[in-house]
Amino acid sequence: MFSSFKLDFLKTRLFAPLYASLAIITILLLSQEALSFIVENLQQQTVELVSRREEVKREGKHLLGAAFDEKIALRDYLRTRDSVKLKSYRTGEINFRNSLTNLSELLQDDPVQLKYLSDIRTFYAQWQVQLTQKVLDGALNLPTFTEQDSLEPLRTLVEGMVEHEKKHLKEHNQWLNQLNQIDIFLGIFNIIIILIGTGINIWLIRRRVDLPLKQLTKVSQSWRKGKLNAQFKYSSPDEIGRLAGVLNSMAQDIGTRQERIQERNQHLEDLIRTLSHDLRTPLIANRTTLDAVLKGAFGSIREDLRELLEEYRLANNNSIKLLETLLDISRYEAGISQILNWEPLKWEEIFTCVISSTQAVTGNKCKLDWKIGLSLPVVYGDSVEIQRVLQNLVDNAVRLSEPGKKVSLEVNSAGVNQVQVCVHDQGPGIPPHEKERLFYRFFQGGSGKGKAGLGLYLCRQIVEAHRGTIQVESTLGQGSSFCFTLPIERLEIRSKSHSHQLGEDVLHA
Repeated sequence: MFSSFKLDFLKTRLFAPLYASLAIITILLLSQEALSFIVENLQQQTVELVSRREEVKREGKHLLGAAFDEKIALRDYLRTRDSVKLKSYRTGEINFRNSLTNLSELLQDDPVQLKYLSDIRTFYAQWQVQLTQKVLDGALNLPTFTEQDSLEPLRTLVEGMVEHEKKHLKEHNQWLNQLNQIDIFLGIFNIIIILIGTGINIWLIRRRVDLPLKQLTKVSQSWRKGKLNAQFKYSSPDEIGRLAGVLNSMAQDIGTRQERIQERNQHLEDLIRTLSHDLRTPLIANRTTLDAVLKGAFGSIREDLRELLEEYRLANNNSIKLLETLLDISRYEAGISQILNWEPLKWEEIFTCVISSTQAVTGNKCKLDWKIGLSLPVVYGDSVEIQRVLQNLVDNAVRLSEPGKKVSLEVNSAGVNQVQVCVHDQGPGIPPHEKERLFYRFFQGGSGKGKAGLGLYLCRQIVEAHRGTIQVESTLGQGSSFCFTLPIERLEIRSKSHSHQLGEDVLHA
């Protein structure tokens, strides 16, 4: 059960292997530090043992020296019976006991050494009874003293103590060497484990993080382009795998919603197209009838009735224009750019027609002028549709401008691959929050002077059908500049390919 839990944890947690390897490395490093601490303590103990051995050796020599001094003092006393020699004996005895005390304090934690000290005390006590006391009592002569004054057993015991210290130090050093070897091996082992763990973690991070994130970025770019059928193929049960499932589910939901929205929009557009087409015929019939009535085809009419019929006729014409705009938008959304009449655009004729049409309707409300840049390249497009864009922009500019203000048309080169056409006015300007929404359908500005909100949207459709872009620059109280760009090379190629296609159609016919 524990093994199963461990494997599940490694699979379901993205950085679980990294955490596990870090934990193992931490344990190994702590183990090495603990071992190094033990080795350091043992090294300190080695220093202490070496010092103790030297001190035991030194005190042993002092002990033997003191006993030897006692022996010499007693022998001299037997020879000369000089009491001064006994002072030397007492000094040697004091030195012996001091050395014995020092050794006892130094070796109190070693049972073997304490046994040696006990034997030394026993020997010394016997030596004093058998020699010293008899010498002091006068019961021992010099020849007998010489036969019994051997200190060899004491020397043997002291050498045994020193040898035991040497043996103990040797065993300690062997143990220390083993720990040093283990410490070195553990250090090398830790380095190997760290290198292996680093390699494995790099491989795992690349496999479980780097590659999935690159794939997620690629799939996200596809989603950004509208290809929501792209799926993030990563089935691991870790965090990225769960994230992939959520993102794939969201993409599917968004794709389904988009399909429903597109289907609903298509139904709405079909409905608008159908209603526009069906309503256009009776409205045109109404216009013909109203024109005939106003011209007296059915007899004379009173002035008050004429004014009412004129209002009906104006409202009918506005409805026809709205329906025609809706039909044009529907055709552009259906791909009318394939049947545009591609020809070189003559800007002077286009500008003249736009200004004439505007003045015919508005009179001299605004000052209209135009300007064509020098060395302007030839641009291909549909003259009627481009004129329609300009007419719409100029009509809006004049309608929103105060009487006597200036409205100008201008075309210039914009780089090496396109031209830019602008309509400048001195109107009230456009608020910043309305700029981005101006070219969408049914949007009317806050000025309250707009119509159905389809004119600028149709302009955008026409410009985009020519592979161009349209935008507006405006400052409140200082006027606006509506500009659109038209590419050069693409339209030339499009025009040539369109002409070639027409030639093939004629040959086939």
